[in-house]
Amino acid sequence: MSVNDAEEAALLGLAPVAPSARERYGPHPSQVIDLYGPDGGPLVAVLHGGFWREAYDRVHLSPLAAALADGYGLRVALVEYRRVGGGGGWPGTFEDVGLALEHLRAAGEPRALAGHSAGGHLALWAASRALARCPVAAVSPVADLARAHGLGLSRGAVAELLGGPEHVAARLPEADPMRLPPPDPDTAPVVLLHGTEDADVPVELSRRYAAATGARLTELPGTGHYAPVTPGTAAFARLAEELARGA
Repeated sequence: MSVNDAEEAALLGLAPVAPSARERYGPHPSQVIDLYGPDGGPLVAVLHGGFWREAYDRVHLSPLAAALADGYGLRVALVEYRRVGGGGGWPGTFEDVGLALEHLRAAGEPRALAGHSAGGHLALWAASRALARCPVAAVSPVADLARAHGLGLSRGAVAELLGGPEHVAARLPEADPMRLPPPDPDTAPVVLLHGTEDADVPVELSRRYAAATGARLTELPGTGHYAPVTPGTAAFARLAEELARGA
């Protein structure tokens, strides 16, 4: 079994954790935010991955949200959004990230924003668009859409997100964090966490983003795609420390 397969099995083998509260930021069934942890705790927003597809929802990160709340005293907002095959893609997925962050901001700017994989891409996108004005932790992010498309990651997921291969070139300037202005390091400093053994999203993408933007990259030797979001791993502890520091 590969590193990635073993890590995926460990994450998906964890029992889902029900939130303490749920809020809506729109009428679509996917426009919801699950909340974990104490009222009044430092708020951390989390965007899940799954290559932007409807088949993958926020539930697989509910153990992470609960662990951050229980172990670090954070108020965690686990954001759902419309995804490809369920009303998302271009532009709905991007619109939902902005709407969710605006909804959370009504109670005060989140103290940190985290995103994993496709959610890491969305977190970087939000920071570049000044929709997030807080520290950002992008975990195993699809940080370079053009390169991910060129590599054909997850059977053409980038083309699906952007509405089809014929639209990729025209929409990359608005969707690819590599082509947007870098996040303001004073208001939205970025740290990238990426396993060197990640077979789903190669660490090369984070290296390219860090070189282009000056973001801080922490490589995790011997780590694949899922350990950083799996409670109980050393990689998760590293992420939790970053979020607690930012919050």
